[in-house]
Amino acid sequence: MSKSTRARALGVILLLALGAAAVAWLSIRWYVDQRPLKMSADRIEFKVLPGSSVRGIAQSARAAGIEVDPDAMVLLARITGTSQTLRAGRYGAERGITLGQLLAKLRAGDVLRERLTLVEGITFKEMKAHLASQPELKQDAARMTPAELLRAIEATEPHPEGLFAPETYVYDPATSDLEIYRQAYRSQMKTLQEAWANRAPDLPYKSPYEALIMASIIEKETGQPAERAQIAGVFVNRLKLGMLLQTDPSVIYGLGDRFDGNLRKRDLTTDRPYNTYTRAGLPPTPIALPGRASIEAALRPAQTPALYFVARGDGTSHFSATLSEHNQAVDKYQRAGR
Repeated sequence: MSKSTRARALGVILLLALGAAAVAWLSIRWYVDQRPLKMSADRIEFKVLPGSSVRGIAQSARAAGIEVDPDAMVLLARITGTSQTLRAGRYGAERGITLGQLLAKLRAGDVLRERLTLVEGITFKEMKAHLASQPELKQDAARMTPAELLRAIEATEPHPEGLFAPETYVYDPATSDLEIYRQAYRSQMKTLQEAWANRAPDLPYKSPYEALIMASIIEKETGQPAERAQIAGVFVNRLKLGMLLQTDPSVIYGLGDRFDGNLRKRDLTTDRPYNTYTRAGLPPTPIALPGRASIEAALRPAQTPALYFVARGDGTSHFSATLSEHNQAVDKYQRAGR
């Protein structure tokens, strides 16, 4: 074979090799960028744990219902140099996503934001337990005392109860729990200051903090949101007249872990700081996390002659202006049902 013939043959072989390589590359690009991954649902969430390998991530996605080829994902991560840059977190994938798009999402750390809700009326102890149960939160406050926590979020009050707004908070994974406490504190203080600035005249509170205490009582006493302002009116009337508040939720709060679900006569007659049957005025601190509506009710109570209320048993209350009327209501709604 002449040199020219060999050269032509080598050229043909080279062209064929280049063609095959081009076809292979185009096939890979189609698989990566054009071929949607099969999914068991229109939307699937999966979690990537810190320190996961690319293969481990692929296996997590497959376990969740996304048909990712682990070998293909490992190869693509190596080709693109992204093996060490994929981020932990909770991810969401929509039907139609390709392997390339999935890898880009992991590389960018396009994680789903987390949500937690603090419900009106829970205590600080319950709030702390709820935040501690969130696996995506960085638990910086877990070993802090209440005083240390308050200093960390720059709160000026000496006691944490009632200082945090019961709302829904959205956060990125690995956010410090102190950031949630800080947001909740600032939100509650903003609500309190706005309500204080628009308060009704002649209220028996010496400070916004006392109004917050009242709001927490209203929160725990209210079976119907529509009754908040009227219940606030009853307690405001009692404070103005120097009457005992006689609110069971405050007594229960003071009992703490000793409360077993039954409030007994001895609980109402034993003098303790939160016993509003033995001590006049407001309890020393809030007794729960009051929401915005209860704060506003405490500072704009209904104008009512009522000094008493009793539960009807259907979630509503009967309000009375005199003790005799109240006793009749108690006989009707409570004693009659025993």
